[in-house]
Amino acid sequence: MSHVHIIGGGLAGLSAAVELAPQAQVTLYEAGPACGGRARSFHDKALDTVIDNGNHLLLSANPYTFRYLDLLGARETLRGPGKPIFPWYDVEKYLSWTLRLSSGRIPFWLLGRGTRVPGMTLKEVMALSRLMKADEQACVADCLLPGEFSRRLLEPLAISALNTDIKRGSARLLGNIVRQTLAKGGSACCPWMAAHGLSESFVTPAMRYLESCHAEVLTGTRVSSLRYEGGRVIALETPSRTVALGAEDAVIMAVPSPVAVGLVPGLEGPDEFESIANAHYRLHQPLQPRGALREAGFMGLVGGVAEWVFLHDEVLSVTVSAANRYADWRNEDMLERIWAELHQALDPLLEYPLPEAVPEARLIREKRATFAATPEQDKKRPGARTAYANLALAGDWTDTGLPSTIEGAIQSGLVAVGALGFRTAFAGAE
Repeated sequence: MSHVHIIGGGLAGLSAAVELAPQAQVTLYEAGPACGGRARSFHDKALDTVIDNGNHLLLSANPYTFRYLDLLGARETLRGPGKPIFPWYDVEKYLSWTLRLSSGRIPFWLLGRGTRVPGMTLKEVMALSRLMKADEQACVADCLLPGEFSRRLLEPLAISALNTDIKRGSARLLGNIVRQTLAKGGSACCPWMAAHGLSESFVTPAMRYLESCHAEVLTGTRVSSLRYEGGRVIALETPSRTVALGAEDAVIMAVPSPVAVGLVPGLEGPDEFESIANAHYRLHQPLQPRGALREAGFMGLVGGVAEWVFLHDEVLSVTVSAANRYADWRNEDMLERIWAELHQALDPLLEYPLPEAVPEARLIREKRATFAATPEQDKKRPGARTAYANLALAGDWTDTGLPSTIEGAIQSGLVAVGALGFRTAFAGAE
């Protein structure tokens, strides 16, 4: 039986491991103390509760993500409204509304006052077509039309999906997301979140599955170098030992771009990055939301620092994408500013308002959260195949056609499996 060595225990590596475990002997090497990468949970000592290291909103049009969850029996760990509704609040204009998409491809939601973006004109919707037709050079700002449809929907969608400012963000990558979601109708846009933390949905079930398949998971084990000979990888070097590869053995490298570039001779990858900031506020009593906020469990914010707020039992979690622009802000100032925005947006939709004083809070800044999704960086993304016959690449930074997303990471793991000649459900794998 072939032995596949997977370097990196983020979602790309876990996706590849789960796909391969029934077919081959699998060993997964993770440098950190736990798998999951940017999609995991941990107990925060300061807040004395479990939080996610980042917030992630899934859409029903994420086929490989849901297939992964189904393989692990973990779909039931998600929660969502079961329909395509998105509560929003405009911090600048003191205005709340709920986007309610029609389920089919015909966008009836554009015609109703209570379902569409307030203040929009139908002419602005042409931006969707322009995004889907954008070439590799175009930026998002080149495709948008002035008006509230862009300001209140497309711009925040672009920033959160690309984690890059619209003046620099790739229109092609955003167009691919529009093509897979809004263009397919509301049935492709139903929002889902991890109900009890990202690890409970994506990591812990994968660990159980891999154990049942007798795969080996080595955490706290960094692969420091690879040995090459005759166009193949012949050995892996860890601080404690050399792992020799047999003639039928293979390697999937599912590490961040800078790490992969350092391990694979001649490899080029994205080298410009954007940060994400996540603020977590510990609550002393459960929130009692009303209306669409209660249905959805989250809200999108426009015109402020905060962009998405997620309601959990004990924690309010806020995401700030493309956060390089706030790199000079003190953590305390940012937490106070976001808390003021949460008061403004949430209090009218809660049975009891939020406390006036900022509660115990934690701001987590991930400085290299994603590659900068610009046209220039997009061109640097390699495919899964490499110059070495038994080495494939995985990661949301590889050429998935998507920006850095959970769906892209899981898809990349499947593509890497297919590139090595193993069976995979990915339609584009060879």
